[in-house]
Amino acid sequence: MTSFIATPIGITPEITIGELVAARPLLSRVFERLGIDYCCGGKQTLAAACAKLGLDLKTTRALLELAADTTQSGAAEVDAAAMGLAELADHIETTHHAYLKEELPRLVEMADRVARKHGDRDQRLQEVAAVTRALTEEMIFHMQKEETVLFPLVRQIGAGQGRISAALLSGPIQQMETEHQAAGDAIARLRLLTDGFAQAGTFCRTHHAMFAGLAALEADLHRHVHKENNVLFPRALAQADLKGGSR
Repeated sequence: MTSFIATPIGITPEITIGELVAARPLLSRVFERLGIDYCCGGKQTLAAACAKLGLDLKTTRALLELAADTTQSGAAEVDAAAMGLAELADHIETTHHAYLKEELPRLVEMADRVARKHGDRDQRLQEVAAVTRALTEEMIFHMQKEETVLFPLVRQIGAGQGRISAALLSGPIQQMETEHQAAGDAIARLRLLTDGFAQAGTFCRTHHAMFAGLAALEADLHRHVHKENNVLFPRALAQADLKGGSR
């Protein structure tokens, strides 16, 4: 696995959130604490993101600069920007897709069980179960399309095999980004319905485990979508353009 490498980058008001996290993956943790969307919202500038949430830009920049300069303990984030196209596509499949394929069915089962058992005490649990099931169905289909259509094209571009144009690639990428936004909206709805996945209000161990699982799902999905929207897709389009493909 590729390890984290600190990439020099200036934390300016005009830099986009996605560019910051692509260069410094560990900054994702700061954005999560601040509530800044760095995956689907990765194209917004730092200044725009702060203005949207009413955050002081100067203070936010100071926090980011401190995090960038500080050696952090624990598991490092992979440096997606240092990977080749094929390597990054493989990493997304073996890490994030594999996680979702295992975790989503488990969360659906728990959400259904909790809704049946405690839905009379918190009617929101019925919607939690419905949203979790819909998200699961959408993500399973989404990953299948990436693995059978888009990622093979990306790997071909990375390997210089055939002539694949950016025009051919842009349609599938736009569709995947639209579906990423829908998944982000579903996660945001789940966060709202669960009061931020608050453990204090849980009724049983399964309820508690479900909230913890949804919180972990949110964190993983943010990293997953960031790697695609802000690293893999733009680079694949750029390399396709450089190759001048016409297919």
